[in-house]
Amino acid sequence: MTDVDIAVLGAGPYGLATTAHLRRAGADVRVIGDPMSFWRTMPEGMVLRSNWTATCIGEYEGPLSLDSYMAATGARFGRPIPLDRFIDYGGWVQQQVAPDVDVRQVELVQQGTGGFRLAFADGGRLHARRVVVAAGIAPFAHRPAWAAGLPAELVSHTSDHRDLSWFRGRRVLVVGGGQSALESAALLHENGAEVEVAARKDHLTWLHGGKYHRMLGRWAPLVYAPTDVGPMGLSRLVALPDLFRRLPRPVQEPLAHRAIRPAGAAWLQPRLVDVPIRLDSTVRELEPVGNRVRVRWSTGVGPTVDHVVLGTGYRVDVARYPFLAPPLVDALQRVGGYPVLGPGMETSVPGLHIVGAPAAWSFGPIMRFVSGGWYTGQAVARRLTQTDHRGSRRTTEDPVERQAA
Repeated sequence: MTDVDIAVLGAGPYGLATTAHLRRAGADVRVIGDPMSFWRTMPEGMVLRSNWTATCIGEYEGPLSLDSYMAATGARFGRPIPLDRFIDYGGWVQQQVAPDVDVRQVELVQQGTGGFRLAFADGGRLHARRVVVAAGIAPFAHRPAWAAGLPAELVSHTSDHRDLSWFRGRRVLVVGGGQSALESAALLHENGAEVEVAARKDHLTWLHGGKYHRMLGRWAPLVYAPTDVGPMGLSRLVALPDLFRRLPRPVQEPLAHRAIRPAGAAWLQPRLVDVPIRLDSTVRELEPVGNRVRVRWSTGVGPTVDHVVLGTGYRVDVARYPFLAPPLVDALQRVGGYPVLGPGMETSVPGLHIVGAPAAWSFGPIMRFVSGGWYTGQAVARRLTQTDHRGSRRTTEDPVERQAA
């Protein structure tokens, strides 16, 4: 069995950001994963909602930034940033920080003597003193109970589709009022589908498209952080996870909700002019009718369509990471599916770190976005470097106490 000090599971933005900072700190790191694999499953034609700085992986200034990428490669593209260009950029970052990435699939992670035992799909084995899980949100796609049991030909999630041209000429209902639902509806319409959107709320929220940034001019950085998460003022607070996590929980939760409430990018509005949008509409039941599906609203019978696309987002539950052994999951202190994390995103299991969206309960809403990787990489590297230098760890502390520390 091969030994390594730190295994990073995942080669997306968070895995790459963490690896970059760990290797800068001189750590022995094995990066395992298919680079940018989740992003390569997203719909063709998609563009990113985040602004230029917030789309940078690992850092927004420095050798891994988008500016450095464009200078090094000669790539040129506009804003908002097209998904395919972001994937190319992620591949370039991977070459800079993890050219030795191990693309094998990890099937099982178990606790072992002095660390963790990893088993690969090809039969290989690895022992790691620490494991950093940066495995993304793919297992967390939320499919409401009323969609359970229906075949994929009738109901799917927005994360299930790369090529939306399959829906050309078909009648499709998209359920949801956030960015993924609205952008999927726009792409379906542009691919020739007869699409309609159903949202539970009585209105849609649209982002301002940088209007206030432009109005404030050189003063904008005072109230808007480069992480591009949250409205004016709150943006600065959520950009500081060490400060945000010290706020009382009754204060954190409404602030987090306000920072990431479902909303569509301003540039989507003209693309949806010809798409009907039903507001104040809640799906109660879906009923198969031959090769179609009948929608029943909470208020009565709805349309019969060829397909329903769920733009219902993601709900974190680390128990759904298929590679975590059940005893390891049981040993994790969790709140509503989120692990309770201490400094360096360390879980209640010493040596096991979880980064990305699962860190949002402990470190705030910024962890749901690419720009959260800037803090994450530095925090993990700082924690591991400091503990290694001290020769001991604080992992016997209660993680809740560590979070409040």
